Amino acid sequence: MRTKIGIVGCGDISGIYLTNITGMFKDTLEIVGVCDLKEEKAKKASEGHGNLRIFKDMHELFADPSVEIVLNLTRPYEHFDVTMAAINAGKHVYSEKPLGATLEEGRKLRDAAAKQGVHLAGAPDTFLGAGIQTCRKLIDDGYIGTPVAATALWASPGHESWHPDPAFYYQFGGGPMLDMGPYYVTALVSLLGAVTRVCGMAQTSRPTRLITSQPHNGTIVKVETPTHIAGQMQFAGGVTASVITSYDVQAHNLPKIEVHGTHGSISVPDPNTFGGDVRLYRPEKKEFLEFPLTFNYPENSRGLGLNDMAAALKENRSPRAGIDLIFHVLEVMTGFLRSSEEKTFVNIESHPQRPAEM
Repeated sequence: MRTKIGIVGCGDISGIYLTNITGMFKDTLEIVGVCDLKEEKAKKASEGHGNLRIFKDMHELFADPSVEIVLNLTRPYEHFDVTMAAINAGKHVYSEKPLGATLEEGRKLRDAAAKQGVHLAGAPDTFLGAGIQTCRKLIDDGYIGTPVAATALWASPGHESWHPDPAFYYQFGGGPMLDMGPYYVTALVSLLGAVTRVCGMAQTSRPTRLITSQPHNGTIVKVETPTHIAGQMQFAGGVTASVITSYDVQAHNLPKIEVHGTHGSISVPDPNTFGGDVRLYRPEKKEFLEFPLTFNYPENSRGLGLNDMAAALKENRSPRAGIDLIFHVLEVMTGFLRSSEEKTFVNIESHPQRPAEM
């Protein structure tokens, strides 16, 4: 029997979810209906995927007893209000990243879900794909020996030259760490385990950004969040890792993620994808060599975490992308910003178990 999904938010990211839920996961998931503050977006989403029911607002969607999981695809600064309302309505929720715009928002959502007895899970789910799962297997099987260090980098000049509606990336709840950091931090936690403490430095290079993409060409956006964050992470197992996310870099030629051990290194594929090239370095080979993917889901499988959540409800287990993981990632990311402000190390209080291997 398929798990029934209600979708709140029909913006850009909704397209791949709608496509995969009605295609890749059609045997396990079913969309009850959609809603959006802009009716034309909901109508477009509905018509493009079998004339789905359009709810007048999220509260009507929450009131539908057939909806089992609410898929929250709203903008980052709206995640808290939508998720909290769904939880209070007694619904399980899968939210796009980040869980909340602040650690306090995340804590309130975690506590509310526990009180209501509902599951809360969320993006990113890319770590469940073939690329990172293959890397995890290589690490767990000792191909690089004992992990000792890792690096992660995502950097671009920003979204204002190409994104159709880039303003929210520079507003509360935005910024490169809360936007792209979830992919990188989640991947590292999946590979290496929980983080125990962090430190960070953050800066804002420009007070405003000029949008040059359509349809908002010429609009000046006030920057309300740091646009370059450099952080250090210490893991419970002793590994140290550096991570940089930035909207201030024109171009770079550095790897997305690398994990280094006592007997080798792994070049991890882009954690914003499900597949990608895995490259393994062993001293006897003297070079990085491509390693074949050994798990399923190498293609764009957005919704894989939602599908796993639906399975978890039936199997009476925790979702792999569940609240323990996504709250921990939020605590780490906001910890970088707090460390920068307070000029000190920040201890991470949450200690989730690594999600089960796929």
